[in-house]
Amino acid sequence: MNDENQKEKLRQHFARRVTTQARVVLDTWQKIHETPQQSAAFRDDFATATDKLVRYAQRFDMASHADAGRKILELLNQWAAGDNLPDALDRQLQDNIEQLSRSTLRRTDQDTPEAPQQFRRTPVYVALANEEMAGRLIRQLEFFGFRASAFGNADQLIEACALHKPETILMDVNFGNGTNDGIATIERLQERHDTAIPIIFMSDEDGSIETRLRASRCGGEEFFYPAVDPGQLIEKIESYTHGNTVEPYKVLVLDDSRAQAKFMETVLKKAGMTAHIITDPMQIIHALEEFSPEIIILDMYMPGCTGMEIARVIRQQDRFHSVPIIYLSAEEDVSKQLHAMSLGGDDFLTKPIDPKHLIATIHNRGRRARSLLALMIRDSLTGLFNHTHTLHLLDQEIVRARQKNRSLCFAMIDIDYFKKVNDTFGHPIGDRVLRSLSMFLKQRLRKTDHIGRYGGEEFAIILPDTRESDARNVLNEIRDRFSELLQPAGDREFNVTFSCGVAAWNDDSSQALCERADRALYRSKEHGRNCVTAASD
Repeated sequence: MNDENQKEKLRQHFARRVTTQARVVLDTWQKIHETPQQSAAFRDDFATATDKLVRYAQRFDMASHADAGRKILELLNQWAAGDNLPDALDRQLQDNIEQLSRSTLRRTDQDTPEAPQQFRRTPVYVALANEEMAGRLIRQLEFFGFRASAFGNADQLIEACALHKPETILMDVNFGNGTNDGIATIERLQERHDTAIPIIFMSDEDGSIETRLRASRCGGEEFFYPAVDPGQLIEKIESYTHGNTVEPYKVLVLDDSRAQAKFMETVLKKAGMTAHIITDPMQIIHALEEFSPEIIILDMYMPGCTGMEIARVIRQQDRFHSVPIIYLSAEEDVSKQLHAMSLGGDDFLTKPIDPKHLIATIHNRGRRARSLLALMIRDSLTGLFNHTHTLHLLDQEIVRARQKNRSLCFAMIDIDYFKKVNDTFGHPIGDRVLRSLSMFLKQRLRKTDHIGRYGGEEFAIILPDTRESDARNVLNEIRDRFSELLQPAGDREFNVTFSCGVAAWNDDSSQALCERADRALYRSKEHGRNCVTAASD
């Protein structure tokens, strides 16, 4: 290797170090945005990571990274330690974050149009033989807040995975020079990782059972044959990433033995669950109202009453009718156990409790309960809250805003000319547009916000602790970005826009608030659509 080649290799190595550190800064910024009410906890990590980036970039003469890092550090001086990130400073920092993210794009990304830089913690890797398809997919993914990269050969992909394990890989079965080379690459790749990477396989030519089995055995979660369009793929990629982390189960434990109750609390917390322990059966109504458990564990025999009697009281309340109830007892008589379950119980565990058995039972019951609840309160097409539950959540947020004297906003969104989309491209494409908007909203709004499908092509958004002007600005930015998103329809692409109306809560009823937001939406329609109107305008 001559001196020039060695210098170039060193330069590339140092550039990777700077790029890797820049991604640490971007990932920390993403964490700040994912949990705005806990952003103070990430302030020092963000400052430390940015300072390290500036030092690396200056040492290796990467001016754009150094410049963006210095501007971020200057702004961080205005963020007081212990405080959450102020809204005004958030907007200023975002400009410099976008500058940094543009500087950090890989060379394979440079040709893609600018997209919202709301990067996830880990990337999505794309390995497709069709480079045009890979480019289209990456542009779509970045619009949805993913960090996506395409690769030209197997060695590049394996090297990238060694540096940064991806959330998922979209792999062409024949990625490479020969038949099933893509599967062979994944087989090599999975051997290097303790936990398998979820793989989404695509094939234009081979959908045989032999190929599908081989793909499944090396971590293939999905197999598309023939290949599908980017819209469907993004929906699948979304399901295999950690964007929607599972919330810990909320478990209420009633046991008159303090020692047993403490033991249960320790076991549940170690398993990552949220536990609420009571030892007095007479506190059960208060605990149900305050804690709203997803799973209830009852001691079978307690002073003054039995677990069966408590279960009957719980089942008399409609909202707890389907919450799983698990009995705990030293009772070994199977007929008595079955009788107890016939009076409102779902499972029976005998003391002494095996912690592994307990946690496995809670997970099984919890998953089923959440699935059942989702069927009742969520829209089957988009996964958003349905009309009825959205209004229920609005009532709850109004009560909370009144108690804590906080602001609250309600927004109505309507997709423009949606009937024309259905008439032109068909209802399956129209359904995909609805799903893409729901994903877009979930990616860009806070976890504390509630998003519902109000009906047809209408959506509703509840924004707690938000002023009307801020809600309008946020939704206007989402509207602007969404209008740039290309919706695939076979070999064609088209754009969709939406209109929006926003209303701030003025100590009025949920019905009055909805009506004001609806009138604001109607004014947006009158003003030519594709705009956001506030009720106070």
